[in-house]
Amino acid sequence: MTESAALPVAVCQFAPTASREDNRDRIANLVAEASARGARVVVLPEYSSYFVDPMDASLAANAEDLDGDFVATLAALAADYAVVIVAGLVERASEGGRVRNTLVAVRGDGIQAVYRKQHLYDAFGQTESDWIEAGELAAAATFDVAGIRLGLMTCYDLRFPEVARTLIDQGAEAILVPAEWVRGPLKEHHWTTLLAARAIENTCYVIAADHPGSIGVGLSQIIDPQGVVIAGVGSGEGIAVASVDPEVITRVRAANPALRLRRYAVVPKN
Repeated sequence: MTESAALPVAVCQFAPTASREDNRDRIANLVAEASARGARVVVLPEYSSYFVDPMDASLAANAEDLDGDFVATLAALAADYAVVIVAGLVERASEGGRVRNTLVAVRGDGIQAVYRKQHLYDAFGQTESDWIEAGELAAAATFDVAGIRLGLMTCYDLRFPEVARTLIDQGAEAILVPAEWVRGPLKEHHWTTLLAARAIENTCYVIAADHPGSIGVGLSQIIDPQGVVIAGVGSGEGIAVASVDPEVITRVRAANPALRLRRYAVVPKN
C-alpha cells in the first residue's frame, strides 16, 4: 500500500426520476454540497441518469453513450469542484430493446473507470434482465485517487462476494457500491449486513449510495474495515461524508491478515 493521506468521500442519497435534465440539476446541487463539506470523491446511486419504476421501454429511449450529456455534465462538475464523481447511468447497449446498467468514475479530464453490472436483479419477484444487458466478465474496474485505489460494483453484486474479492485482488482499498436496493421484507437487514460483511472479509472500506424510500431502503453509508458505520444517511435524501484512511487499513490488516491467509482464488464461471 502506498503512503497516502486520508481521502474524504461522500455518499449522496437521492431519488432519480424520469427527467434526465432534473437528475443532472439535482446531481449538480449534491456535488456542490458534498464538495463544500470537504469531499474529494462523490458517490451517487445506481440509475442516477434516469429511473422509472417499474422498468419499461423508456429505458432504451433515454439511454446514453459514454460521450453523452450525462457523463459530460459529470466531467464539468468534477472539474468545477476538483472532485471525482461516481454514478450509475443507463447506457445504450448493442441490443435495441435493452440497455446497460453502467457505473462511471469521472474526473474533470474524463472517465477514470467504467463498470457494467454483471449480476442482474432477477430475484425477489424482479426481472432486471428483461431490460438490462449484463456486462461481460472483464478486468475489475478500479481507479486511483490521491494514492488510494477504489473499486466499483453495483447493487445486486453485493450478494456475490466474489465481485468484491476481484476488486481487492486488484489492490482496491475501498469498494464503491452505487445501488437501487429495492424495499421489501428484511431488505434493510440484508443491505446493512452485506455491506458490513464485504468490509470485514476484505478489510477495506465500503462506500454505498442508495435511493431513498419509498422505492429504495436508503441507509447509504460509509463503513470502515472492521465493519463499523462511520457515516450514514437515514431513509430520506441526504449526504454523508467520512474519510478513507490508509493507516486504518494497514492497522486492521496487520491485526486480521485474512487476505494473506486465504487459500482460494476467484475464477470466472462461464
